[in-house]
Amino acid sequence: MTSTAGANAQVLRVLGTSSSSSFSSRKPNAATQHPFWGYSVNPKFNFSPLLSLAPTGKCGVYSMSKENGSNRDVGLTYKEAGVDIDAGSELVRRIAKMAPGIGGFGGLYPLAGDSFLVAGTDGVGTKLKLAFETGIHETIGIDLVAMSVNDIVTSGAKPLFFLDYFATSRLDVDLAEKVIAGIVDGCQQSNCTLLGGETAEMPDFYKDGEYDLSGFAVGIVRRDSVIDGKSIVAGDVLIGLPSSGVHSNGFSLVRRVLAQSCVSLKDHLPGECVTLGKALMAPTVIYVKQVLDLISKGGVKGIAHITGGGFTDNIPRVFPKGLGAAIYTNSWEVPAIFRWIQEAGRIEDAEMRRTFNMGIGMVLIVSREASHRILEEDGHKYKACRIGEVVSGEGVSYL
Repeated sequence: MTSTAGANAQVLRVLGTSSSSSFSSRKPNAATQHPFWGYSVNPKFNFSPLLSLAPTGKCGVYSMSKENGSNRDVGLTYKEAGVDIDAGSELVRRIAKMAPGIGGFGGLYPLAGDSFLVAGTDGVGTKLKLAFETGIHETIGIDLVAMSVNDIVTSGAKPLFFLDYFATSRLDVDLAEKVIAGIVDGCQQSNCTLLGGETAEMPDFYKDGEYDLSGFAVGIVRRDSVIDGKSIVAGDVLIGLPSSGVHSNGFSLVRRVLAQSCVSLKDHLPGECVTLGKALMAPTVIYVKQVLDLISKGGVKGIAHITGGGFTDNIPRVFPKGLGAAIYTNSWEVPAIFRWIQEAGRIEDAEMRRTFNMGIGMVLIVSREASHRILEEDGHKYKACRIGEVVSGEGVSYL
């Protein structure tokens, strides 16, 4: 234990021993209503936000920006909610000048022999704010593990171990135990070891009852089994694996929508037997087992974890230059939580697609032959669906 007199107290939790030299990838961290209950929406991905009159009154007034100096109101954006994805991308670009080779979902470190360590780090962003408001702390640790292990599995890596960091102003042992129990659950789901962690008690730094989390995952993959996207060609198929909901990105925008709507997190999501709070707090899916299973059967060329940046920014990260993606927007049903967010915030399609996963949390780019096998043999088991294909020309188009 180390301490600074009158200030910080840090507790190092060591559950095992290990030593290695590695560095992880760096990527932008996009932490970052009853008024519309009666509207009907096409449940597919190609619907537009409903721009009927906004409700009036203190809790129903929307803060809209003006588009191109005109009088037409446009919906909320992630940037207006406080998260600038472009600024994050610019920081990564600048860091890449100092540390060439970064920018993937996971950082690869060569081991002596025929393997790479693959490392990743992440947090859960402002989803924590909803954990504080709902009192749901048991699953936030699953989110923490998921965000890192889902990143490193995109390289084909099998997670080995996980480390966590838990910081708070005043340590509530019972609360911390709930959070750590979720982390243990996440590690079990991904077949990795919770190797250690740190608890930092920092008086006056956080509000009473609040805390922050970060996590670090390390995995391993053989050199000849690395999934890097280099063999992707036009005509390859995009297979989507369903999400459980919002996962752990976009909550700054979600919270802005909530703040401007006359609803409680205890209200039910329209048409669903679940409250808004529980729907938003649904833990992030851990894709490790299903992705490694699909990789083992061959034909997987690239994998994109759909986090901050949504489809628009994440899918192109795995493509060679000159290639892009065509997304079939009616190929899966968008979960009700996203339809509610878009209606209540009057958010444009392009903004939704660049902020949220829209119901698809992981995208595999596979050969046509592999796509037929996956959809026929594993489609039902993993609820996989064909969501698009690789095309010539960079960027993502929505059909």
